[in-house]
Amino acid sequence: MSDALTLGCPHCHAVNRVSLARLNDGPTCGKCKQPLFTGEPVALTSANFRALVERSELPVVVDFWAGWCGPCKMMAPIFAEAARELEPHMRFAKFDTEAEQALAGRFGIRSIPTLIVFKGGREVARQAGAMQGSQLRQWLQPHLV
Repeated sequence: MSDALTLGCPHCHAVNRVSLARLNDGPTCGKCKQPLFTGEPVALTSANFRALVERSELPVVVDFWAGWCGPCKMMAPIFAEAARELEPHMRFAKFDTEAEQALAGRFGIRSIPTLIVFKGGREVARQAGAMQGSQLRQWLQPHLV
């Protein structure tokens, strides 16, 4: 990996290059000037999936969830806390499987919550079912930049 990586802006979806040495310095988007990291999971849709996941060299962990899912609701604050703790070394995103069933089908989501870690747009890890905070952080540790 070079000393810089590409990642999409969660606001305007422009692709930015950020030096690894400057990742902790609160980088902003070159196009819209908004922060590239908010400390909160980004809402994914089929419209922004390419910019935020497929074109990102930064690892992205996606929570595939649905509003009617009890375990998803229980895990939501744990996932949000992990985003506050682990960004900018990984992007956190949530994908509503009910709103975007075609993309959920593309990734073979059979149960929710399902977490998938993507690196360079490719799936590198998958975990089905809710996790406690310590389990989630331990599972994500090998994928952090």
